[in-house]
Amino acid sequence: MERFTAVERALRRAAPHALLEAVQGALAAHYAAESVDLLMADYAMTILQPVSALPYTAEPVPVHTSAPGRAFGAQEPYVETDKRTGSATAHLPISVRGDRLGVLSVRLRADALDEATAGELADVAEVLGYGIVVAERDTDLYLQARRADRLTLAAEMQWQLLPGRSCSRPEYDLGAQLEPAYAIYGDNFDWSTSADHLTLTVTNGMGEGIEAALLTNLAINALRNARRAGLSLTDQVCLADQAVYGHYQGAVHLSVLHLRFDLATGETEIIDAGSPKMWRLRHGKAEPIELEAQLPLGMFEDTVYTVQRFQVEAGDRLLFVSDGVYDVASPAGERYSERALVRAMANTRLLPPSQVPRAVLQELSGHRGPIDADDDAMVVCLDWHGRPPAG
Repeated sequence: MERFTAVERALRRAAPHALLEAVQGALAAHYAAESVDLLMADYAMTILQPVSALPYTAEPVPVHTSAPGRAFGAQEPYVETDKRTGSATAHLPISVRGDRLGVLSVRLRADALDEATAGELADVAEVLGYGIVVAERDTDLYLQARRADRLTLAAEMQWQLLPGRSCSRPEYDLGAQLEPAYAIYGDNFDWSTSADHLTLTVTNGMGEGIEAALLTNLAINALRNARRAGLSLTDQVCLADQAVYGHYQGAVHLSVLHLRFDLATGETEIIDAGSPKMWRLRHGKAEPIELEAQLPLGMFEDTVYTVQRFQVEAGDRLLFVSDGVYDVASPAGERYSERALVRAMANTRLLPPSQVPRAVLQELSGHRGPIDADDDAMVVCLDWHGRPPAG
């Protein structure tokens, strides 16, 4: 473990923009690595972009048809062996608390890649992931590596508002995705966890471009402000409603599905203030969950909101979708929510939540056919495991 500690120390001391150089030098010195590459997943989760000096010139690697993509998708190390050169390349997923960032690829002599070394390299990838998350406060290097194309300004604002794209704890696993990734409008998701609760927010924005992004930013930050002040779920939504109405005077509104899960019991408080929909997959059966609809945020002054209670059980999968998903029509006029969404939930039941949104959105694209999307499409997937008994 001394060599792993040396690599860890080198990463801690590296400048924010120099994490790749630091891990390359440390792995070469302590593990005799022949090459080390860092690949970051793009916003659409379809390619892995090699990180290098700007501007990026290296060819991206497809997620679905490559060895690094295999490690990224399975979230397990994958080793390639080249008998001709006697070398082996370990592709190691980089993730932070379930949020998938990319892959670290390390090539070294095949006879040097024993089980202990592979385990240490996997730990190096984990440490590198945490280093990247911290470094992103001070450098744009890793954010730029995630972009296969330029983001619109509205998309820039929306992506910076998101907590991540997946999250894992013993009680649950979460995954989420927005499309089109580089030109999104007002749809958004947010989550926060504590020792006792998970708070999840799914929003369906109104309007387009900068105005939609500004509206969503106002509402999400109002909800966060109330949540961080320790207010109840009802008061959180009321404060956000007042913030939106106070600024726009009813000219625009925002649909929100706001939930708080008790991690110990699965008891859930829900406020359905608009159009995002919730579906449940329980014991292999997919069905929509009908909630008490209330007014979207910002429509009227001093709207009163009430909490609805819901029980989630271990083994449940919840899927949250925006109207850019369930309202999409096929060329024949069939809405996606009529039959195709149930099929998609059944087809993806064995995938982890981090992969489900991407898979559902791919099926949505096939359902829509050659017609271009005219709205955001957002999917959030939650697998509930429940808290195991103490001891």
